[in-house]
Amino acid sequence: MEALRLILRYAHLIGFALLLGGTIAQFVAGKLRINPAMLWGSIIQVLTGLALAAPLRGGGDAEPSPVKLAVKLVIAILIFVMVFVPWRRKRENVNRGHFIGIITLTLVNAAVATFWH
Repeated sequence: MEALRLILRYAHLIGFALLLGGTIAQFVAGKLRINPAMLWGSIIQVLTGLALAAPLRGGGDAEPSPVKLAVKLVIAILIFVMVFVPWRRKRENVNRGHFIGIITLTLVNAAVATFWH
């Protein structure tokens, strides 16, 4: 079970890298478009986050609080929606504030995971 948890955590980090890396690459290039790395990163983040949280219902000291998990889920869903809607509508350009919002929420989600104990 521990190996599965580590694999899921690794995939979760890959999703984070795809999402943040894809977003920052587009932002720095000045072409504010939703790219496939951002889309797949957001999907991977939501799915692996749910999978990582699901088996934690057995109790124990290391189990994160349900409030923390709920906050992370809400943020992850917001990010997914912010990425999916413009991608689905095939928008050529996305507002600069929209991109900054994706970057900010991605970093906030990582901060919640790291600093909320």
